Amino acid sequence: MLWRRRSGRDPEEDRVHEAAHGRAAALVPAQKVLRHSVRGQVLDALRAALVDGELVPGEIYSGPALGERFGVSATPVREAMQQLALEGAVECLPNRGFRVLSRTPRTLAELAEVRALLEVPVMLGLARTVPARAWAALRPTAAAAAEAAEAGDLAGYADADRAFHREALSLGGNEQLVAVAQELHRRSQWPLPGAPRTRRAELVADAAEHTALLEALIAGDLPLVEPLLRAHFAARFSTR
Repeated sequence: MLWRRRSGRDPEEDRVHEAAHGRAAALVPAQKVLRHSVRGQVLDALRAALVDGELVPGEIYSGPALGERFGVSATPVREAMQQLALEGAVECLPNRGFRVLSRTPRTLAELAEVRALLEVPVMLGLARTVPARAWAALRPTAAAAAEAAEAGDLAGYADADRAFHREALSLGGNEQLVAVAQELHRRSQWPLPGAPRTRRAELVADAAEHTALLEALIAGDLPLVEPLLRAHFAARFSTR
């Protein structure tokens, strides 16, 4: 009774009030998810535009102008661009917009070298311990990459390429390693300023390397796995 006199309400009323408040609060995450979904879609579209070369290195893009292009407000565009700034793709220019950063052949070669130092020894270790059935589960991912390559879909192939490497490395169970490797991989996919568009034949050849490597892993052919792995990265050092 003392608690009731202090609160001025019956305990049952307070429980009803708290339940109603909880239901109202539960609506907030849904609204946030919707907003994050829009930002995520814009971020995916901007990443694809970077890979395709539609966002040109050195050019400045404004949030409102890109918002009109995507049919959204400038806010999710700015949020997506800020994420790209954290990834090293653009720089923020106060009161002007975002400039797409330029890169050099040496930058790409260095990224390839770091990726090789990280991925090759890990994959060689996995080749000795992961069973064939686990490698075989990656066949649909390799097939999706090959399909995107055949279609000449550069942005689609970039996603499929990362997915193949991500799924392979994930077999080791080290989530931090996978996250670092994926970030390096994404950065390595942005084209050089003025570089010609990657040809369909180059995509097809790269996808074929995935398939050959995967079949060697499934077969447990360790003497073949290592040269295939090293060759997959070696071509990327040639621009250094």
